[in-house]
Amino acid sequence: MIPQAPQRSRRLRRTATVGIAAAVVLVLAGCSQAQQRGFLPGYTDGEVTNQTERITTLWVGSWAALVVVGLIVWGLTIWCAVAYRRRKNDTGFPVQLRYHVPLELMFTLLPVVMILTFFYFTQRDIHEIEAIEEDPYVTVSAVGKQWSWDFSYTVGDQVVHEPAGVQSFETGEPGAADSLPVLYLPEGETVEFQLDSRDVIHSFWIVDFLYKKDMIPGHTSTFQVTPTREGTYAGKCAELCGEYHSDMLFNVEVVSVEEFEAHLDELEAQGLTGELGVDLNRNQEDWEMREEWDEGVEQQNQRDQQTAEEGQ
Repeated sequence: MIPQAPQRSRRLRRTATVGIAAAVVLVLAGCSQAQQRGFLPGYTDGEVTNQTERITTLWVGSWAALVVVGLIVWGLTIWCAVAYRRRKNDTGFPVQLRYHVPLELMFTLLPVVMILTFFYFTQRDIHEIEAIEEDPYVTVSAVGKQWSWDFSYTVGDQVVHEPAGVQSFETGEPGAADSLPVLYLPEGETVEFQLDSRDVIHSFWIVDFLYKKDMIPGHTSTFQVTPTREGTYAGKCAELCGEYHSDMLFNVEVVSVEEFEAHLDELEAQGLTGELGVDLNRNQEDWEMREEWDEGVEQQNQRDQQTAEEGQ
């Protein structure tokens, strides 16, 4: 006779298991930033940009579909494990191979339909998110460098820039953590970002905008967005770019149009005019040597071509 465990002990074990699981969930939830509206990103008093609602809807819809698929797969898996388990009096082995054409067609066609559906909605939203207007209110040039940022603004004929981002982690001087670069954006106006890198691949990410884009040396990436909620937002590099990647941070201030224009006038009054371009490379000597080399090669090619023409 097999002794039976008391029912009370089983209930205690189940209660302990549930308690441990709840504690783990709470601990993991504490590892991330507090959400303003439950499990959804963003705020209850309005969307952060003109695209955050679209991105959130795509994200939630995708996860909802995946949860349904997961429940069906797990349910069928558990049902098969229970319904076709080996009984006490079973002998030999069950049939190892059976054909069921309708079921096999469903297993093939259903994933194809799901993938095409995901593709349709993703492509539809990406087309809208990546759309470019002809006349944005302001063009922001954002240049990534190890391990900071430079921001310039172009509004009509006015071209100004923020103070150059501090690279104290490279030089050893203190201060970068307390004086992060600040990017100002006007609320309700179209902003075009032109993204460049001076050294390695970076990724421009304003977290609450729910959108990020790679910054590749020698290639300018562009996107547009309209901030729709005033506030202060965190920005960071989202591509591993070296030793101090985690410290490559910046802040974003979304302000009224009047405050934004006043900030540009203040920068101009401080003499911070023009654009901080990729020519201010942290490896300036390497770039100068490369330019001299390219110039020497070009001159040599011209001399060789001239000699060949004279020989003819």
